[in-house]
Amino acid sequence: MLHTTTAPFGFRSAAGWTAAMLLLALGGSSCGYTLAGRGSFLPDYVETIGIPMFENRTPVFEVERLLTQEVRTAFIARGSYRVQTDESDAQALLSGTISNINIQPASFSAEQQASRYVLTLTAAIEFVDLTTNEVIWDNPSLVFSEEYDVASGAGDVTNASAFFGQRSNAVERMASEFATTVVSSILEAF
Repeated sequence: MLHTTTAPFGFRSAAGWTAAMLLLALGGSSCGYTLAGRGSFLPDYVETIGIPMFENRTPVFEVERLLTQEVRTAFIARGSYRVQTDESDAQALLSGTISNINIQPASFSAEQQASRYVLTLTAAIEFVDLTTNEVIWDNPSLVFSEEYDVASGAGDVTNASAFFGQRSNAVERMASEFATTVVSSILEAF
């Protein structure tokens, strides 16, 4: 008479059962990566974040409004935080200073006129836990760059509206990237 041992859950052998459990254990173990935007390393009691208008130390008009609003919007998009314009009743405060904006030609046309520019922004950001007065995250020198083409015919100074329109679009793209990076860095502790 042949005697067969059946492993749990209908496996025909103990070796099959062991192999299945090993694969399950390996497949279920974490590799240390998580999906962006899924977690937060902030203390649980942080529900309201004060984000006052960033300080603008550059000659570029109203860039602080755009950057501040983009950061506020990025925090709101993360869903679990209330954002306000000051620190009253907030558990955390995010402050920022825009220290420099630089525009340099990146390439030139055959006529030796700038056809592409690089816009570079430097800012300092600090995120403080107002309950403990500890800095949770800061970066004194965040640098972002965005390139943009000068619209056809805008290389000469007579078509200023086209030149500044392209620069404005580049500033908006940069502000969006800036906000996403700042909020992700704070929430995901990078």
